[in-house]
Amino acid sequence: MRRGTTPVTAVVLAAALTGCGILPDRQGGGGEERQAASQSQTVSQSQTEEPATAEAQTSAAAEELRAIASRKVANDESNLRIDITGLKRQGKIATLTWTVANLDTAPDDWYVGNKLGSATLDWTVSGVTLIDSVNGRRYRVARNGTDEKAACVCSRVNVRIKGGGSLEMYAVYGAPPPDITKVNVEFPNLGVFTDVPVS
Repeated sequence: MRRGTTPVTAVVLAAALTGCGILPDRQGGGGEERQAASQSQTVSQSQTEEPATAEAQTSAAAEELRAIASRKVANDESNLRIDITGLKRQGKIATLTWTVANLDTAPDDWYVGNKLGSATLDWTVSGVTLIDSVNGRRYRVARNGTDEKAACVCSRVNVRIKGGGSLEMYAVYGAPPPDITKVNVEFPNLGVFTDVPVS
């Protein structure tokens, strides 16, 4: 009797499950099926085209970190290089990204601490500002509130950069007007970059 009912049960269950996957109001079933198919396709491609994929990822990372402005500075007996890697406008905000590299050899390190902050105990990069020289305006880092304790939308940098190492940082601002295509970027203790392009 079990042998007689098992095929029938299997057919009914298969039909029911297939129906669930194609009903328009059952997006979960269809989505999961497409995701599973996509995953298997990705695995298959990675097995056959791994070198090309790795090369593409490396190329994309290099493109993303290419400096649009760069300069060498000295601070606290450390030799540094600052590379601004992007200043991108996205609607009403602009995001500044940069890297600080310690050009000295190990074990020399450079303590970031509050050097890029806006107060004595500020271990962030909130002191980095954008200057619109056309309109005479300074843009300070955005904060996630309006009170004194509102945290900046930026990197926390209570760290040391070892000799030969580097650290990526970011800060978010209100965007300058659309007609402003270049701004100055001021880094406390590290100087000013002029005419940094806004993309």
